[in-house]
Amino acid sequence: MRLLTAVMLAGIAQPAMAQDHSGHSEGHSDHAMPATQSAQSECEEEAARHRAMGHPVAEGSCAPAAEPADGADDEHSGMDHGGMDHGAMDQPMDHSGMDHSGMDHGAMPEMDHAQMDHSGMDHSGMDHGAMQPAPIPDAPPPPAAGSGPPRAADAIWGAEAMRASRRALRIENGGMRYLWFQGDRAEYRAREGSDGYLWDVQGYYGGDIDKVWFKSEGEGSFGEKAKSAEIQALWSHAIGPWWDLQTGIRQDLTGPGRTHAVVGVQGLAPYIFEVDAAAFLSNKGDLTARIEAEVDQRITQRLILQPRAEINLSAQDVPELGIGAGFDSAELGLRLRYEFAREFAPYVGIEQEWKLGGSADYARAEGEDASVTNYVVGLRFWF
Repeated sequence: MRLLTAVMLAGIAQPAMAQDHSGHSEGHSDHAMPATQSAQSECEEEAARHRAMGHPVAEGSCAPAAEPADGADDEHSGMDHGGMDHGAMDQPMDHSGMDHSGMDHGAMPEMDHAQMDHSGMDHSGMDHGAMQPAPIPDAPPPPAAGSGPPRAADAIWGAEAMRASRRALRIENGGMRYLWFQGDRAEYRAREGSDGYLWDVQGYYGGDIDKVWFKSEGEGSFGEKAKSAEIQALWSHAIGPWWDLQTGIRQDLTGPGRTHAVVGVQGLAPYIFEVDAAAFLSNKGDLTARIEAEVDQRITQRLILQPRAEINLSAQDVPELGIGAGFDSAELGLRLRYEFAREFAPYVGIEQEWKLGGSADYARAEGEDASVTNYVVGLRFWF
């Protein structure tokens, strides 16, 4: 009977010990009980049932079989997983303790800094002030800076070589010559009575300092002889960054022929007022003056409103020209132009003219109005 029981127990234990360990890798993920432990429990439960039936069971008959020495059946069988923290396996590796001194960085591929993400870098410790250029000093240069001879480079490079260099420098910085022409006002004038016309053009040829300047203006009514017309030829010399001194001659083309000596200034006053002021001394001894001023007020980059004023004065009466002493006449206008290009801008506007003082009396004596309103359409251009 004992022999039969031992044979039965051995038959039960052997299949349990020979179970497939292929699911062992899955056991590590969910920590299920190994197959050998499950078989041993089943053997012990079977032995307990036999003892309850009164059958004798040998002690140690359910002991597990010995593990293979080389671990070929299960390479993890000798590992104790009980103390392992599997949650820590998901954390990033800490490289702070690694010794990189033996690494060959020359064999590493070249890094493409354009592809690097610098958003996580901490730049708070950088000294950005050191990256800025040194400020330009406000103090004048030291006296020693101008103590040398004026042509010191001649001693090194020779006078001939430096003469050519100075000539090129003079041409590039103010020595070049320019031609400029502007039609400031070329307009049709609608008014009570007969409509009229007006032109006001000017230009120059020269460099930054000296120029030959020419001007012409006049007006009249359609179907009649021009009321006034003149042309000026002037030499212009820069007396500052914004002003030119002009002197020359003016020739009247209508009325009693007169030639005038001219002296005046032209330039930009504060707030960008363009000013042209001149005094005229005629060959008859008449002294007159004219002051013109205009300013551009930009509404948009292309739409520009231009107020303009003109005053004429005389030191004496000139009856043959209808000019009275003092304030001769005044004009005040407003023009709105649109610049299709900087060089081409049509405009519309209104201008009021007044004869003043003795000039108004001369105008009335000739049957003319002392005050005239003109509605104008014109073109402003330059090249």
